[in-house]
Amino acid sequence: MKTLSIDVRPAEPQDARAISEAHRLSWQHAYAGLIPHAPLRRMIERRGETWWRKATQGPATVMVVDVAGVVAGYATLGLNRARALPQEGEIYEIYLLPEYQGVGLGHMLFGEARRLLKSLGCSGLVVWCLEDCENAHRFFQSNGGVDTVEGVEDFGDKSLKKIGFIWK
Repeated sequence: MKTLSIDVRPAEPQDARAISEAHRLSWQHAYAGLIPHAPLRRMIERRGETWWRKATQGPATVMVVDVAGVVAGYATLGLNRARALPQEGEIYEIYLLPEYQGVGLGHMLFGEARRLLKSLGCSGLVVWCLEDCENAHRFFQSNGGVDTVEGVEDFGDKSLKKIGFIWK
């Protein structure tokens, strides 16, 4: 019988190519039809392997979920950027390759990201997602988030409403 190893761990510079690919595929999957094509393409292209290599050594924390040596997804997290909110922590991004979605890996990665922020002394947490991204809404609600605040994100000529999920 084979044992499948699943590990949530800090990203390392050698993960950059795999994170870049997870970023590209998950963003195309999540945002095609929501974010206009040209701005989405630019956002994805801006974050290639070199960008992710630097990110693994930057001020924000990058975590990956590793399934038998494959980076199946990633999360970025750090201090809350929305100064008007009292929550101290923020998960900036959490994405999985489409073929790894729906099997509990996102919940595992999210839980580890929350634990890390708490261990760093962050009181409360916020996560933002586009209002029309139903999968993200369901995911954050199923993890106990309450959609409390609203904002707007601009993508070229199009402004999209975003929702902030809060954990106290």
